[in-house]
Amino acid sequence: MQDVATIEEIKTAKNLSSSRSKIFLETRAYLRQSLSTLFDLDPLEIPINAHPGEPPSLPSGMGNISLSHCKDAITIVWHKSRIGIDIERTDRDFNYVKIAEKYFFHTNKSIYNNCLTKNMILNQWCAVEAAIKWDHGKLATDINHWQFFEKPKKLIHKKKNIHLNYLQINFHHWTIALAYEEKTSFNPEIICCSKNF
Repeated sequence: MQDVATIEEIKTAKNLSSSRSKIFLETRAYLRQSLSTLFDLDPLEIPINAHPGEPPSLPSGMGNISLSHCKDAITIVWHKSRIGIDIERTDRDFNYVKIAEKYFFHTNKSIYNNCLTKNMILNQWCAVEAAIKWDHGKLATDINHWQFFEKPKKLIHKKKNIHLNYLQINFHHWTIALAYEEKTSFNPEIICCSKNF
């Protein structure tokens, strides 16, 4: 993927650490290239507002975008309505029992029924992160407020009374979650690319 960046994005990248700068420019390049295909515009003409650490956005009337990346892939989603996405490696090494105890047991203890698995917690984490991105929230302050329901596939923010649906996709070595509000037909544009960051 050829790097595509505005002068402003290049200036922003210079104020970041070397690794964050590389990720920032590469994710914005993928975002611009993908949206240029969708809107049939030059990549540099896509009016993205995408500052480091903030969710990317488009001007009113151009739809909604969300992006997520892990160590070797980036996924981007566009939809006419608000959308959130998260991607995780299925072989990610983490203490899933500790994560469950810290973030999920207090809201959903009954769903585990002594059959806690790494895959279960990874999928839940991925779905909740997608919901946080839908809400433009913060992981540190919002994760404890989200309730996850596997059947039906629902996510509820207890404090804000937000009710979302989610879709879980297993794709090669990754699990991807989409969070959305609609109850009708759902047809997002998703781009998933393998990339060595």
